[in-house]
Amino acid sequence: MIDTLAFDSPGRRAETPPAPHWRARLPWRTGEDWERPGPTPNQQRNDVVSAVVLLLVSALVLEVSRGIGAAAGETRPIWFQHLALALIILPLMVRRRFPVTVMLLCSTGFLCLSLLVPSVSTQLTFAGAYFAALYTAVAWSRDRRILWMGSAVVIAVMALWVLLSFTVSSAYDGMLERLMEGDETYRGVLPPLASLAIYNSLINAAYFGGAIIFGMGAWRAAHRRELLVKQSAQLEAQSAELARQAVLDERLRIARELHDVVAHHIAVIGVQAGAARRVLEKKPEATAGALQTIEASSREAVAEMRSLLGVLRAGEEPPAASDGGARRTPEPGLAELPALVAEHQKLGLSVTYHRSEETPGDLDAVPAPMALSIYRTIQESLANVRRHSTAGSAVVALRTGTAETGSWVEVETVDDGRPRSSSTAGSGFGIRGIRERAALHGGETEIGPRSGGGWRVRVRFPVR
Repeated sequence: MIDTLAFDSPGRRAETPPAPHWRARLPWRTGEDWERPGPTPNQQRNDVVSAVVLLLVSALVLEVSRGIGAAAGETRPIWFQHLALALIILPLMVRRRFPVTVMLLCSTGFLCLSLLVPSVSTQLTFAGAYFAALYTAVAWSRDRRILWMGSAVVIAVMALWVLLSFTVSSAYDGMLERLMEGDETYRGVLPPLASLAIYNSLINAAYFGGAIIFGMGAWRAAHRRELLVKQSAQLEAQSAELARQAVLDERLRIARELHDVVAHHIAVIGVQAGAARRVLEKKPEATAGALQTIEASSREAVAEMRSLLGVLRAGEEPPAASDGGARRTPEPGLAELPALVAEHQKLGLSVTYHRSEETPGDLDAVPAPMALSIYRTIQESLANVRRHSTAGSAVVALRTGTAETGSWVEVETVDDGRPRSSSTAGSGFGIRGIRERAALHGGETEIGPRSGGGWRVRVRFPVR
């Protein structure tokens, strides 16, 4: 069971925010808090052009309808009829910039002009202009509360228009006269007046309902497009952040590798150089051996650093011959540990290496990245013994086991010396690198002085 309470401050518990009201989860209210951006300059220019074209087409249709006698009985002058068309169409020039205002203006014009100029109100372009105003208000209104309040006013006005049409407009009087004079054989079940009222109500309901439905569809489509754009931008930002983090992780890995390589080999070179200086005159043979060790260690350090730097230059093409041979070589693992121990033994540090497995073959199953971390941990630990401790011996133990959480592999390096009084405290990057390697694999570290003297470095890695 999940606790529905959350801590918002120490010692105080606060309830999680309540779930949205059921009305807020209705399909047509989804995203009601979203505000659609205003039209672009190109969209505003298109609205102006569309309104002008529609006005010209309306004037042409009006003249054609007058030519075939569709406007018979209209008492208003022709200029007034064209003016009526202009009054309902011209507001569409700013329909997306002021959607609710245009809807209210066109509704007022539709109501008044339909009663004053009935022949014009029957024009298809007249009705289409009003439909565009209703559709745009629903699709582009930024304040949805004002939209729904305006829509309620429009619906009330349209109901009044239907009522006035039956009582005031002469067009309906003529229609009723033709219905009453018709043959009763072709009449329906309902009386002519009731049939006409129901017919006009259904037509207007479909007209206004269609405008609202299409407008809501366009508004939701715009909302989805903006959400997709935001999600795309968010994904792009996350991808860039992941790429940046990958670069930082790789830089950190290379920094750890360089530190371990340089620290180990420089420590060997320093020790051998000091020994060669002391026996330079008394034991020339020992001096030559120390110099050979310095030469070999320096060459190995250069080779390993070139291998690491080759990662930064790696590409699809092989490295050029002028890169100094900076190619990647196989990274060390558990198989190279005996050689590492032997190297320190040659330098005068007595190292005892223990290797134990709970089940034969456990160490062979250790992944290569973890094996590299184990190798670098031992390498850094032994280098620290030589640089910062008076110990003449160290013990390295590599073992596996099983706990309640699963299998593990553990490496431990201990010595019995004391810190050198003449040595520096070091930069701390070596121990930090050991901890970072352990954390990279979800491991645990124990680094510090032992109670009986000496120093201990113990790292346990979980093996999944």
